[in-house]
Amino acid sequence: MGEMEQLRKEADNLKDQITAARKAVQDTTFQEAAAGVAVVGRVQMKTRKTLRGHLAKIYAMHWATDSKLCVSASQDGKLIVWDSITTNKVNAIPLKSSWVMTCAYAPSGNLVACGGLDNMCSIYNLKGKDGNVKVMRELAAHTGYLSCCRFLSDSEIITSSGDCTCVLWDIETGTQKTVYAGHQGDCMSLGVSPDFKFFISGACDFTAKLWDIREGTCRQTFGGHESDINAIGFFPNGNAVLTGSDDATCKLYDLRADQELITYQDSSIMCGVTSLAPSLSGRLILAGYDDFNVNIWDSLKAERVGVLAGHDNRVSCIGVSADGMACCTGSWDSFLKIWN
Repeated sequence: MGEMEQLRKEADNLKDQITAARKAVQDTTFQEAAAGVAVVGRVQMKTRKTLRGHLAKIYAMHWATDSKLCVSASQDGKLIVWDSITTNKVNAIPLKSSWVMTCAYAPSGNLVACGGLDNMCSIYNLKGKDGNVKVMRELAAHTGYLSCCRFLSDSEIITSSGDCTCVLWDIETGTQKTVYAGHQGDCMSLGVSPDFKFFISGACDFTAKLWDIREGTCRQTFGGHESDINAIGFFPNGNAVLTGSDDATCKLYDLRADQELITYQDSSIMCGVTSLAPSLSGRLILAGYDDFNVNIWDSLKAERVGVLAGHDNRVSCIGVSADGMACCTGSWDSFLKIWN
């Protein structure tokens, strides 16, 4: 055991050195830097549309890049593509496995993907020749459930899984291009950077990791949460990362300073964060919680500036459209709501 102890000591020593190095470059605090900025006024959004049609809990939603269509996945075994303006259903896709946990819309608008407890990522082509939506690919290699998937293009997709890994797939051939291993707990969510060169993953080991997509290496690891990280995403400019956790907090980490900047929490909020999304400017952070509400935070002042109340069950997913004009929440009450 002597050698193990030594190595453990060495690892702890290195961790202390990293902490010291981060402290050394911290010339100001985020609070001080934002001291001159006034808090955003009360943000009051209304439900503009309610998308009805799912018959069971909704687990995931994702906007298309046109800010009009969005896809949702429910454990009624359906993937529905909605027109958020008319509330019409553009496609309703029956799934082989109803235990879905994630869905994604390709940037091109041609494909959607989903996956869950079947350990597979299923890709559907919306623009088929005869107008029928068919399974185009089933990507199977994960040994745990599929928790999140995001397209890079029509030929590449990244998935995160309960087997503690993330994988970059070649959709054409259905093969794994890169496996990103390093988390010590189930990977729960992932977010791709605006330039599509990096992605960030959040896991049940309480950490977030930044990965270089091409090199397949972990570039940075961010700790600080006291429980599982359920939701993660990039700040709109790509220089910072937002995380939401079961410890009832959201955190903002700066990639260039390599450290945590600020925590979004309130003594009255006791339940975990299920999902989050920044506004287009990044000044607001919308976070869904287990208590059926979405809290809106001022990202600079860490103050709660609004609440979206209207769901009758847990808010499981949230997304802000690419044009920043609306946000969509999906809930276990089987409805999606469009707010602005």
